Amino acid sequence: MAFFALLYGLAAYAVFLATFLYAIGFVGNLWVPKAIDLGMPAGAADSPLAEALLVNVLLLGVFAVQHSLMARPAFKRWWTRFVPKPIERSTYVLLASLALIALFAHWRPIVAVVWDVSGAPLAVVLNVIHWAGWGMVLLSTFLIDHFELFGLKQVLARLSGRELPAPVFRTPLLYRRVRHPIYLGFLLAFWAAPTMTAGHLLFAVATTGYILIGIWFEERDLIALFGERYRRYREEVGMLWPRLGGRPAAKQPDAGSTGHAAHH
Repeated sequence: MAFFALLYGLAAYAVFLATFLYAIGFVGNLWVPKAIDLGMPAGAADSPLAEALLVNVLLLGVFAVQHSLMARPAFKRWWTRFVPKPIERSTYVLLASLALIALFAHWRPIVAVVWDVSGAPLAVVLNVIHWAGWGMVLLSTFLIDHFELFGLKQVLARLSGRELPAPVFRTPLLYRRVRHPIYLGFLLAFWAAPTMTAGHLLFAVATTGYILIGIWFEERDLIALFGERYRRYREEVGMLWPRLGGRPAAKQPDAGSTGHAAHH
């Protein structure tokens, strides 16, 4: 059973990795056959604006509900009555990836241009910010334990017959300046576009709203998990941007995983 759990976890991680790489191309209109401003689902080329808006909002909503609901501790307690605990995280990652794949497949581009600075020096700055955002996302996952975040550590622990340690609060590197660098990285990647279409703007606005709501739920869970330590951290460190003139949070012992890993 442990071996099959490992295979399942590896398969879920492979789907996530492919989805993450496709997401970079999707948002940036690069390399992929269907992107945020390129390509239409079969038979949807002549769909009216209202229909495109409705479809895209529903796709974003499905991902937001799945991604946020399944991350809540109460749902996890119920869910692990049916799904073995070692593969719970892998299942979450797999379903989140499938929700994104559905979004990529059925997204309807709305190509009216909101702004276009592609021929100006500002485009270089925006492209640098865009790629820095993706880099921040990836770096931040490794800072808090990439392989636990995406379920591999759990299935490996099951294979070796050991229990994972309880979450330990840490503030490594970026987390000493910003409480949610993963979310900040996504926002930079989504908003830093030399050419912003109406469809891309809808995507950026909707994901920003989801991120802000998700942070509210996530921080409520983190306070329940870490109590006063997280309250002090929230007072010292900015949510999505470093506080001007503020000192970085004190470095916590580098043992175990962070609460961020349990909820992102």
